[in-house]
Amino acid sequence: MNTQVEAVIFDWAGTVVDFGSFAPTTIFVEAFKREYDFDISLAEARVPMGLGKWDHIKAVGELPDVAARWESRFGRAMSKEDIDTIYQTFMPLQVAKVSEHADLIPGTTEVVARLREQGIKLGSCSGYPRVVMNELLPAAAEKGFAPDYVVATDDLAAGGRPGPFMALQNVIALGVSHVAACVKIDDSVPGIEEGHNAGMWTVALLLSGNEAGLTEKEYLSASEHELAVAREKARKAFHACHPHYQIDTIADLPGVITDINRRLAAGERP
Repeated sequence: MNTQVEAVIFDWAGTVVDFGSFAPTTIFVEAFKREYDFDISLAEARVPMGLGKWDHIKAVGELPDVAARWESRFGRAMSKEDIDTIYQTFMPLQVAKVSEHADLIPGTTEVVARLREQGIKLGSCSGYPRVVMNELLPAAAEKGFAPDYVVATDDLAAGGRPGPFMALQNVIALGVSHVAACVKIDDSVPGIEEGHNAGMWTVALLLSGNEAGLTEKEYLSASEHELAVAREKARKAFHACHPHYQIDTIADLPGVITDINRRLAAGERP
């Protein structure tokens, strides 16, 4: 097999756009409030990040504190019909607002240029459904990010994360010779599990994404102590899924690619 990285498969929100992954989380909060006048916190909305959005709503409803509040308020558990209703409210809000969160995470343009210079193919997949990606793609392209291939969470009958299907669809579409020559980079636990399940190298983002939950302004103005606290919070979240690498943001990816190339040349596999 090729002993160099052939493809990098990016997540979207919190990885290459939308520092802190605020587009989906704030709208989950709004959708619960609009339909049922029911409050969930931003932290609760973040817990299942990386799943497809219908599954994400279901997972939020199953969080013990949320489930208890829902039971107390409505006298019953959240039903499939409730999830459908919240999802139907969530979707048009997400479609309308996702392009407002298309700013590239610092370092994206430079890293993408460097990967392309090395002949590395650029894939991507997302927890967003296709209708949302159709809004995000042109907005991100205007900012300077246009990968070679994109898979949305509802594109495949097999399903989304943490299954390997979206990542493997990238392998097929990009013509990659071996999954061990692929790198999956993500800011969420299901996204890292997706990479593992596909047999790829995995890179978790500690500070630009969902787990730290920092805005770009907060990140840039934070002290070293504040960043260390945020890193530790994210590391704890990723502990159980064992990413091969953990870095602050996409800007740190080139060093990881160099190390993976070294390990591939030495015969190592993910």
